[in-house]
Amino acid sequence: MMGFLKSQVFGRFAWSRSGKRCMHPTTRGLAVLVWIAMCCSAGGADVSAVPDLNAVARISRTAFQRYHLKALLVRVDVAGRPVYTSAFGESMSGVPATTNMYFRNGAMAFAYLGTMLVELADQKRLRLDEPLSTFFPNLPHANAITLRNLANMTSGYADYVYAPEVLEAASRDPFYHWSSDELIRIGTSKPMMFAPGTNWGYSHTNYVILGRVLERVTGMPLADAMKRYVFAPMNLTHTFGIDTPEMPAPTLHTFTSERREGLGIAPSLPFYEEATYWNPSWTTIAGAVQVTNLSDWTRSMELIGSGTLISRESFADALGPKLVGFGHAEPGCSACRRMTTAFNYGLGVVNVGSWTIQNKAFAGSDASVGYLRSGRIAISVVATYLPAAFDSKGNPTYATQEIFRQLAEAVAPSSLPAAVP
Repeated sequence: MMGFLKSQVFGRFAWSRSGKRCMHPTTRGLAVLVWIAMCCSAGGADVSAVPDLNAVARISRTAFQRYHLKALLVRVDVAGRPVYTSAFGESMSGVPATTNMYFRNGAMAFAYLGTMLVELADQKRLRLDEPLSTFFPNLPHANAITLRNLANMTSGYADYVYAPEVLEAASRDPFYHWSSDELIRIGTSKPMMFAPGTNWGYSHTNYVILGRVLERVTGMPLADAMKRYVFAPMNLTHTFGIDTPEMPAPTLHTFTSERREGLGIAPSLPFYEEATYWNPSWTTIAGAVQVTNLSDWTRSMELIGSGTLISRESFADALGPKLVGFGHAEPGCSACRRMTTAFNYGLGVVNVGSWTIQNKAFAGSDASVGYLRSGRIAISVVATYLPAAFDSKGNPTYATQEIFRQLAEAVAPSSLPAAVP
């Protein structure tokens, strides 16, 4: 998500941020908070039958037209086996989209970091409630912030994504390479959103710092640790850490109008630029900037959502609804939220009712994936957009969350919380 935006827009829901004009990092936000707008009461349903694949196909075809999509990838798995996989549209003009194309995986990297964290806790190499000062004593409030606070977004650190120096620079030059040290410095130099452990607020800063901690604990670069603790045990053969704009082939290309307002381009003028090779270094720590394909994206959420790599105790820490009832709205903190049964954060994943969810949204593309343990069902949706999907200011209308909702209702009725009217 790049370009100046006044709110994050995902599907038909918008999450405003303090009225400030924000560029492409805004729609980024790694998209997690969109699920707040979709949830007001939790639901649950056990599902064991093969889903209605005719309904899945119909929803996918309709969504491709309705949301002005350039490309749409959809996959539904039951018990670890694909029962529906399809691609619609084009990657580029004349190049059909295919289900094996690579795309950036955004906040799925947070789910991997959360998994690695609890794996290391299982091995007694760290404690979730260990203070950050054990590893980085010079960071602000390091004595009061624990590794758990970083992983479940309760540290209070400001989100560097919304710092003026990141917003403005990334709009002017989407090819700029951000170092992890820069991102940590910016995030920790801003006023705290709240005192550590007293509220909940989404912040990319947490996971850049957490990645640094995991490097120290494992004694290896984060990209290597990812391979050892996540990619290899999950048998992910098409997921790679690439900290540069490089994309492997076949590539799902992305296009956007998100910089229109920031560049001062009038609404009457055509403006639609390729964003495939914009630099993704702002998204998280080096070593966790990754690409994937539809198969690995889906498999990742199936294995994370079922707790395959971690102990039962750690599963409760990582995916249990431990934060339900915690947090509150707070003046001056647009990221602060109360955790509910319908929306609560685990360690790198979101619990939406009975579903475990993760997603990404930036640079003209978004993707959503979720796993329903009771039915052993996984749904993945990946999309890119045509010019008509962007409004007169270049704001995108990202739609995969809404498409995901429709598919979930078709394959597992009433398993998602009801949407806010």
